[in-house]
Amino acid sequence: MTTQMLLGPIMGDVEGLVLTEADRQRLMHPLMGGVIFFARNYANPAQLAALAASIRELRTPHLMIVVDHEGGRVQRFREGFTTIPPMRLLGERWKANPAEARKLAHAVGVVIGTELVAHGLDFSFAPVLDLDWGGSTVIGDRSFGRDAETVAALAGEVIAGLAAVGVASCAKHFPGHGFVKADSHHEIPRDTRSFNDIAGDDMVPFKLLADKFDSVMPAHIIFEQVDAMPAGFSSHWLKNVLRDQLGFRGVIFSDDLTMEGASVVGGDVTRAMAALGAGCDMALLCNDQKRCSALLAGLVAEGVSPDATRSEHLTRMHAKRGVSLSDPAYLQAKATVAAAVGA
Repeated sequence: MTTQMLLGPIMGDVEGLVLTEADRQRLMHPLMGGVIFFARNYANPAQLAALAASIRELRTPHLMIVVDHEGGRVQRFREGFTTIPPMRLLGERWKANPAEARKLAHAVGVVIGTELVAHGLDFSFAPVLDLDWGGSTVIGDRSFGRDAETVAALAGEVIAGLAAVGVASCAKHFPGHGFVKADSHHEIPRDTRSFNDIAGDDMVPFKLLADKFDSVMPAHIIFEQVDAMPAGFSSHWLKNVLRDQLGFRGVIFSDDLTMEGASVVGGDVTRAMAALGAGCDMALLCNDQKRCSALLAGLVAEGVSPDATRSEHLTRMHAKRGVSLSDPAYLQAKATVAAAVGA
């Protein structure tokens, strides 16, 4: 019997291939709202489905279960899953045949969404809307390309493919991570451009698709001429620009609080409080379960409690069940993707 609980504002992870007692205790904390899987959580499709089921049965509504499954080098599940190409391949196809590139992008969304749902997950943190300026150490071929409108067109097709199988999307990394060379996992990137330069270029895909994607993840980048805080901790970026100017009404996830790009804000509790206060609906702390437990305790000490409105907002990210690996539309999309990867 599952326990009725609101979804809390923190997403963490689990140790391995099956839930430990420590995992269960942490996932039952009132402030937990989601779980992100990594490659260490995957051995084969059956094991993945069992792990997801064991998490889903803990609580009602169930903790959202997500993964970074973009394609290319960012694909956590390999054996037994369709190989998804890097998004740069779709951008290159666009140059030769935009219609075929659109078809492939839509197929990518259908395949990712169907395969995740079939194994008990809710969605992937995808697609990437960052532009490929050529110098980024972390974006690179994860981007559809340099042209903002092409990126928007192809990302829009991936989003539509996900939506066709009842799976939510997450646009990242608002307002754009592709210009800076530094990797926010290991450094504190700073972008010195003016707001108008950013808004007229990197932010264009987010503007064009703001009423299409279901959630967004801001970048751990300080845009020095706009705000002293990294975008994911900036109420100006999240409330004034994303909500008010772009009209986005979906869910906002912070990027991982353990990343170096978040270190300028303070300790983990300060980081989470700052992200939530700036407008994030959920904050992520990944790859350190003890640190996540300490964060949960620290937030309780700060008086943070589950919120019914936020919980209802977050449940919109749950996948709509019903698609299967035998669905003809999925099989056709799988063939389209496989042909592109093999070409």
